[in-house]
Amino acid sequence: MSERADGHGGADVTGEGGRVRLHSDARAVLGRWAAPTAEEELLRKEFLEHLHAHEDGMYRECVPGHLTATTAVLSHDGERVLLTLHGKARMWLPMGGHCETGDLSLEGVALREATEESGIPGLRLLPGPLALDRHRVWCHPPFSHHLDVEYGAVASAGAEAVISEESLDLRWFPVDEIPGPTDEATRRLARRARDVLRSGG
Repeated sequence: MSERADGHGGADVTGEGGRVRLHSDARAVLGRWAAPTAEEELLRKEFLEHLHAHEDGMYRECVPGHLTATTAVLSHDGERVLLTLHGKARMWLPMGGHCETGDLSLEGVALREATEESGIPGLRLLPGPLALDRHRVWCHPPFSHHLDVEYGAVASAGAEAVISEESLDLRWFPVDEIPGPTDEATRRLARRARDVLRSGG
């Protein structure tokens, strides 16, 4: 969990110091991550090269692309995943989004976005990252790229989701029965999060 998320932030979390710490955290996380597939290993190296080339590579202002964090929110037993019908993509997707001023770690971004978009307090972040994904977006027309670092989180038993303004709909689905429209990255992340939870994560 980030220092911001656990309430022990430093003196300069909203300025250049916070940006440097987030950038440094992302390099450290990606530097030690063991990619489970050859494709994701190539993405891991690409993400690190991007950060080396762009001091602002964690933020939306970086035109070629920027790191984002996504989180698959699971039910307490890991059987269901909470997905949002994204207003722009018009697809069922996990919670996620851009880094913001004051974020100090990728885990902190992942947990913040999951909490904001699910409306569920007290989510428990699973050990991660669980996956990497690169996809085209329209932050900077004609297009840009999200370099997505993906996590999983677990809601407490009986947790009730609250739809946000960013979503057209918000629903729980069985992990093995995610409907369309969606993408394989969403299905993969949900399965991996469930596997980590089942293994004691």
